Amino acid sequence: MIKHLEKDFNEEIKDKKILVDFYAEWCGPCKMLTIVLDQIKEIDILKVDVDKFPKVAQEYGVMSVPSLFLMENGKVIKQHVGFMTNEEVREFIK
Repeated sequence: MIKHLEKDFNEEIKDKKILVDFYAEWCGPCKMLTIVLDQIKEIDILKVDVDKFPKVAQEYGVMSVPSLFLMENGKVIKQHVGFMTNEEVREFIK
C-alpha cells in the first residue's frame, strides 16, 4: 500500500518494515519510479515529498531524489539513490 506523508514521519515508520520514497513533484525519475512502486505489493510504501517535508529529508541526508530507504522499526536498513526497475526494487526489499 502506498501512503503519502501528511504529518508525523516517526509515527509512520515505527514498529514495522516500510519502504520510504523521498521524491519531488518536479522530478522526472521520481515519476517513473512511482509507476514501478505502484506494482509493489510486498511492503508498505511511504512517499515523502522533499519540498513539503524538507526537515525530514535533511534529517536523513537526502541530497538527490528519488531516494529509497528500507526501514525497520524506525531504523534505516539500506538506501538507494536514483531510479530502480521493478526487479531491482523487489531485490532491494528482500
